[in-house]
Amino acid sequence: MQAYLGVDIGSISTKGVIINDSNEILAESYIWTKGNPIEAVKQLIDNLKSQVDPKDLRIVGIGTTGSARKLVGTMLGANVVKNEITAHAVGTLSLYPDVRTIFEIGGQDSKIILIENGVVVDYAMNTLCAAGTGAFLSSQAARLGVDVENFGSIALTSKNPTKIAARCTVFAESDLVHKAQMGYRKEDIIAGLCNSVVSNYLNNVGKGKKIKTPIIFQGGVSKNIGVKKAFEEEVGSEVIVDKNGHLMGALGVAILSKNALNKTDFNFSVSEDNFETKGVECKGCPNRCEIICVSRNDQMIDAWGNRCSKGDLLSKQNRGL
Repeated sequence: MQAYLGVDIGSISTKGVIINDSNEILAESYIWTKGNPIEAVKQLIDNLKSQVDPKDLRIVGIGTTGSARKLVGTMLGANVVKNEITAHAVGTLSLYPDVRTIFEIGGQDSKIILIENGVVVDYAMNTLCAAGTGAFLSSQAARLGVDVENFGSIALTSKNPTKIAARCTVFAESDLVHKAQMGYRKEDIIAGLCNSVVSNYLNNVGKGKKIKTPIIFQGGVSKNIGVKKAFEEEVGSEVIVDKNGHLMGALGVAILSKNALNKTDFNFSVSEDNFETKGVECKGCPNRCEIICVSRNDQMIDAWGNRCSKGDLLSKQNRGL
C-alpha cells in the first residue's frame, strides 16, 4: 500500500499522521516538542511506526509544516515543505469542504484563515505575543493550581465570569492575581480567562475580518470547551471542533505530499540516525551570513542562510572544496 507522512512541528507540540490514497488516517501521534525538534521528530516516527506494519506500506510522500518545517523536511527527505496556512486549509477542507472560517490557536501563536469556494482568500497570524495562546493558558492554570486539561469544564460551572485584561500576558497575570486577592471565585476567574482569550483573538488576529459560517476551531486550545463556548457566544453561531482538529496541519501537508508530482522514498530507520545542526559564520564577504548546517551521521546533508554563492557550503562540499 502506498502511504503518505505529514509532520506539523511547532514550538510546543509535534504532530504527525500517516494517510492512504483516500486520505484516511492510518496512524497518528501528538507529542511535546520540548525545545528539541530533532528528538521530537525521531520519537514521533517511532510512535507512528508502532501503529502500522512497515512491511505492508511504502511511504512515497512526506510533507512538513510548522515553525521547524525546513529542518524536519531536510531530516526526512520531504517532497513538500509548506507554511501552516496552506496546510491547515487543505487539511480542514478535506473534511469540511464548505468551511468558510478557520480559528486556530496553538501553543505560541494563533491564526485566522478565511476561505471562499475552497480557496484561501485572506488570513492573519499573531506571532509577536503569546497572550491568548496555549502557553498563556497553561501558565495561568499553574498559577491557579489547576490542571489546564480541566480549565474548560471548570469554566462552564461559572455563573459570573470575571473580567480579565488579557491583551498582554504581563497585564493578564497582574489582573488575575489582583482578582484572586479580592476574593473572586476560581471558576469565575477561569471563565473570565476563557472569555478574554476569545476577545483578544477577535480584536487582534480577527480584527477587520469578515467571519462567516461554517466556522472550524482547531489547535490545542480548541480542546478547551470553555474557550469554544466563549467563541460561540461572541460570534453568535456554532463553532465546530473536530476530534482530529489538532492534526489538521499534519493531515493537510500529508495530502499535499500525496498530490505532488515528485515522490520520495522513506525508511522508518531514520529515527535511529544521528542528526545535528550548527551555525557557521561565512567569511566570504562583509555580509558575514550565518549558515545553518544540518548533518546526518556526521555527513552534511543541507545548509541554508547564505545570501550569495560564497556561502553555498553544501555545493562546495559536493564539489570537494
